[in-house]
Amino acid sequence: MQRRIDGRQADQLRPLTITAGVNPAAEGSCEISMGNTRIWIAASVEDRVPPFLKGSGQGWITAEYGMLPRSGRQRSQREVNRGAPGGRTHEIQRLIGRSLRSVVDLEKLGEKTITLDCDVIMADGGTRTAAITGAFVALTEAFRWMIDQGYLSKFPFQERLAAVSVGVIGGQEYLDLCYEEDSKAGVDMNVVMTDQGRFVEIQSTAEGNPFTLERFNRLLEVAKNGCQKIFEVQSSIIDELMRA
Repeated sequence: MQRRIDGRQADQLRPLTITAGVNPAAEGSCEISMGNTRIWIAASVEDRVPPFLKGSGQGWITAEYGMLPRSGRQRSQREVNRGAPGGRTHEIQRLIGRSLRSVVDLEKLGEKTITLDCDVIMADGGTRTAAITGAFVALTEAFRWMIDQGYLSKFPFQERLAAVSVGVIGGQEYLDLCYEEDSKAGVDMNVVMTDQGRFVEIQSTAEGNPFTLERFNRLLEVAKNGCQKIFEVQSSIIDELMRA
């Protein structure tokens, strides 16, 4: 396979580091780095649910996402100064929330809301997928806290969650695109999946020419292999939290 601008093979992840427990003030927290993308994530457990869940006995998991003004190559304005999150931000935080909810038994939570605040410190491509991977770690630590406090008897998920980007550049499929690659990809895809090989969400767009089903399937296979590598890194942290 071709080598890339950062020296990786086409099917190789950027260096991945996940650290849990970085924020002692939060019920759960995590810092994730994928190459030069870095995200700080905090999980907060609150005794409330959205109005449509009041009296249901069911909990809720949601997310907020934002990029710090100098997380990119040029300073961006804080969204609070614009009055509301932009369309991209709104889309990403909804993606993170529904991805996490897909693998959790919300009825086990009781009427509690867990909010995942995902703040991008440095952005170099793949921020939404890294946020999902890291948010699952922070969420697991929040569940550990809930068990220790007597709110839960066991962890309320059966499958683990991770996400990765893939794309096509010059006719070649690539895993885990950095910013330079993402900006010139002819096909861009984000894949969210479980450690049991089941897909939660697939976002795929042709930036130029339409692509074939064969290309789509090859991209899914690259993404699946990439997520399995992410699960290997994630598993040691998750296993420790579940044993604590």
